[in-house]
Amino acid sequence: MRILCSNDDGINAGGLETLERIARQLSDDVWTVAPEVDQSGMARSITLTRPLRIRKTEPQRYAVDGTPTDCVQLGVEHLLKDHKPDLILSGINNGANVAEDVTMSGTIAAAFQGMTIGIPSVALSQVRQDRNKPPFHTAEAHAPGILRKLLDKGWADNVVMNLNFPMCEPDEVEGVVLTRQGSRDNLELFVEERMDMRQRRYYWFGFSGKPGQPKEGTDIHALWNKKVSVTPLHLQLTDDATIDSLKDAF
Repeated sequence: MRILCSNDDGINAGGLETLERIARQLSDDVWTVAPEVDQSGMARSITLTRPLRIRKTEPQRYAVDGTPTDCVQLGVEHLLKDHKPDLILSGINNGANVAEDVTMSGTIAAAFQGMTIGIPSVALSQVRQDRNKPPFHTAEAHAPGILRKLLDKGWADNVVMNLNFPMCEPDEVEGVVLTRQGSRDNLELFVEERMDMRQRRYYWFGFSGKPGQPKEGTDIHALWNKKVSVTPLHLQLTDDATIDSLKDAF
């Protein structure tokens, strides 16, 4: 089995190194194509207005000066075109990708690009850990077994599997659950204006508020209860209930 690893945190991210170790537990044919720099929040952005460059960092390991989607597309259709991967793993993201995050996440976008090309794809994310603890050790301990079970069972061609690991020690994990995408009911994006040393304005985005109690059965609820969340995602965003409610209007 050939595995392609990618991410959105960049080629030097610790989560990517962890992901590569996980992949090597599943296969001895592991390749990596990841962004040259951090591309968090890029969603499914693809570079169309300039050429892209690829830099080989090690054998079977490449950095691309583009987005996560660019990386997967170049990896599958160029670097590995003679022997395409059988599985794409994206991550391990430094922070959860749940609820509304899934529409902005470059980690999940890389997996979606793999899925659209016809390759089973999995996104992996780890809730940020205590700074005094190894940052991805919970995901590293549990991901191989979960991935083996998913690969053994299989899933639909139009689905990406989204794995999120809780902020706790590996032996404190309370289980693995299948979940639905949740929703944050009290978290807002805000913009803060600041001034640099040359008296020029610049801006930071941030989040304010504290989410309420998440609904049972959601990805957020699982993480709050020290469980690994496994959420099947697809790109079908149509709301059927609204179509039904508007039928008489058109």
